[in-house]
Amino acid sequence: MSEQMIPLTEIREKKARGVRPSPEEAPHPDLREELFELEARGELIVQRVPEPYVEVTTKFGRTKKVPIDHLWHHKSCGQCGHIPGYTTSILWLNRQFGIDYLDPTDQTSCTGWNYYASATSNAVAQLLVMCRNFAAAYETGYYPLIHCGTSYGHYKELREQLVHHKELRDQVRRVLDKLGKPLVVPEEIVHYSEWVHVMRHRIAERQVIDMRGITACVHPACHYYKIVAEDAIYDPDIYGGQRTATVTALLQALGITVADYSTWFDCCGFGFRHILVQRDFTRSFAVLRKIEVMKDEANPDMTVTHDTGCVTTLDKSQFAARAHQRRVGVPVLADSQVAALAMGAHPFRVLQLHWHSTDWRPLLEKLGIDWQKYWAEFEEDLAAIERGEKPGLTWEDAEQPIAMR
Repeated sequence: MSEQMIPLTEIREKKARGVRPSPEEAPHPDLREELFELEARGELIVQRVPEPYVEVTTKFGRTKKVPIDHLWHHKSCGQCGHIPGYTTSILWLNRQFGIDYLDPTDQTSCTGWNYYASATSNAVAQLLVMCRNFAAAYETGYYPLIHCGTSYGHYKELREQLVHHKELRDQVRRVLDKLGKPLVVPEEIVHYSEWVHVMRHRIAERQVIDMRGITACVHPACHYYKIVAEDAIYDPDIYGGQRTATVTALLQALGITVADYSTWFDCCGFGFRHILVQRDFTRSFAVLRKIEVMKDEANPDMTVTHDTGCVTTLDKSQFAARAHQRRVGVPVLADSQVAALAMGAHPFRVLQLHWHSTDWRPLLEKLGIDWQKYWAEFEEDLAAIERGEKPGLTWEDAEQPIAMR
């Protein structure tokens, strides 16, 4: 045995001891303390998490504040372009709970896509995109809620660079000064699924669709819990605190059976470089390492995840595999879509399931939802737009839960 290898007995003993999270064992110091020190020296502004907020526990036992209200929605280019019902569901949930939110028109994409594909320019340029977006949020008085797992992970890595490298801060500040913008960093970088997580019991209280007969597999997004891993939410009641609690805890609150499978830790196949330059590899990985393993080991009614790339890859890779008679056919939804559906969101005006490639009809039928009726309503919406009777769909068309009409 190589001296570099960890003996199997040692691994088993460590697992048997269970998880006892300790902030002292976290791989990095608490960055928030350094942020406040920089603010005290006049180097930057820290945007505080507004009240009301919920404190949750992260992987090593630190607490993290997740805001409930006054949210500035940092949208995802991938969601808006490929699976728009993802974003619409998040906003619909906000509206159902009467959340004071802002859907900004001056937000740009992050630089995550190019960064992870090795095509980005330089550290200052990346930081400036992040800081301009954070400054735009700060100037409105709303707190940024990051929709995309890639933006979330990328911003946390950039935040660390900004805190630890004065020369970068100085260069970023010089450009922001020319834009008339302050150098602002949020106290916490918050992913939308963390908001859904802390709202899960309120969502369950408003549930109108019985989901107790549904079995789901969870794909945790790499960019949520593998980048700056100590910042992700964990709960000892979820897999003994050994996996992130987001998504799984929501599904359990809604009465859904969460089924395990052996490749849960694997990437969905997106991989950034793969999806851009080796799409056949992405398609194969998504089907062979994820979907078929789920089918064989758990046979779920759906797969639920919490990132743009994951939903897109797992959903839209199945159509090619079907042509080769692979064992596919698992609908893939975001946690926000499942939460909205549970509360009675319209399957097409809100969830926009018609953008999904894998057949979602068996799932809706198992839930007792007459999807033909709601599809006919949506087609009439489109006909009215075509006749010039309305410019487009509005929140008034989609606000009312389907079970209450």
